[in-house]
Amino acid sequence: MTDASSRIADIVKANDIVLFMKGTALFPQCGFSSRAIAILDRLGARYETVDVLQDQDIRQGIKAYSEWPTIPQLYVRGEFIGGSDIMMEMYESGELQQLVGADA
Repeated sequence: MTDASSRIADIVKANDIVLFMKGTALFPQCGFSSRAIAILDRLGARYETVDVLQDQDIRQGIKAYSEWPTIPQLYVRGEFIGGSDIMMEMYESGELQQLVGADA
């Protein structure tokens, strides 16, 4: 396991809900990250964010860690959920509310 992978694993394990994104919750740096934050905020979820723009090792490492090529990436209780499109689909179906319900 690389240093970036072990750091990512530690972050995922330490937080019930974590979003790897471009920018911060207060200042998202892309539309997809902004949409992901809006969804989590609408759910009232308590979550942590990791700004991948601040660390190139994390930015590249998260793609390998999840085997998913794009950012943002949502993890809930250690499980990779997906990006903003999947989050939106799950939100619209009610599935995401159920998944984060214990934390909302």
